[in-house]
Order: sequence, then structure tokens, then C-alpha cells
Amino acid sequence: MSNPFNMQAVTPIFRMIDVDQTTEFYLDFLGFQKQWEHRFEQDFPLYMEISLGSCVIHLSEHFGDANPGSAIRIETNELDAFHLFLSNKKYKYARPGIERTPWGTREVTVSDPSGNRLVFFEKVKLEEL
Repeated sequence: MSNPFNMQAVTPIFRMIDVDQTTEFYLDFLGFQKQWEHRFEQDFPLYMEISLGSCVIHLSEHFGDANPGSAIRIETNELDAFHLFLSNKKYKYARPGIERTPWGTREVTVSDPSGNRLVFFEKVKLEEL
């Protein structure tokens, strides 16, 4: 079946427990940009959208939005450059390496302060398998 309903990209929602640590992780360490944020009132939970290239993630303090410990996979064609970018940050909570998988990818895996896992991956060329 093609795409008769014109489905678009998926936007995952990750639960965040500590806004300051989560902001440091995504914006300062990973290099995402905050697109917008919303609170119904000043002392209510925060909901925000962040992006890095065409990768968009929603982060929520709202209790029922998502469970900590979720995971997503984000494809890139520049894994080595991204890994170098992360390595140069010298982030004290994560120093990820590159792993080659048996299913034909190279991956950099990091976990955010709420235990959500992000796997940045690049498909290995057939001649490299």
C-alpha cells in the first residue's frame, strides 16, 4: 500500500522529570534547538518542542504524556561528525562511542536525564558489511 492518507513524520513525546537537566542535555550537549514551549499557567508542567535538522521531539513534564525509559532511533548520514561533535563537548554525564551492529548500522546511543534512550544511527554501505 502506498500512502493514500498522506501520513507524515512521527513526532515522539519523551517525559522529562528535571527541566534544567533535560534542557542542558538536549540543547547544550546534543545541539537541538528549542522551537517553542508552553505552560497552561506559570507553575504548571512544561511542554516543549525541540529540533535538530528534520528530527523533531516533544518533551513533557505532564505526568500522563509518556513513560520515562522510552527509546527512539534517529537516522543520520553524518554519524562520525555527530560523534566528534558530542565528544568535543566533554559532557560529564555521557561519553558515547560508536557501535557497529550485526543488522548493518553504526550507532551512537545516549540516554537523557529521565532515562529515555536516543540511538543515532547510520546505515552501513553494503561493501562495508
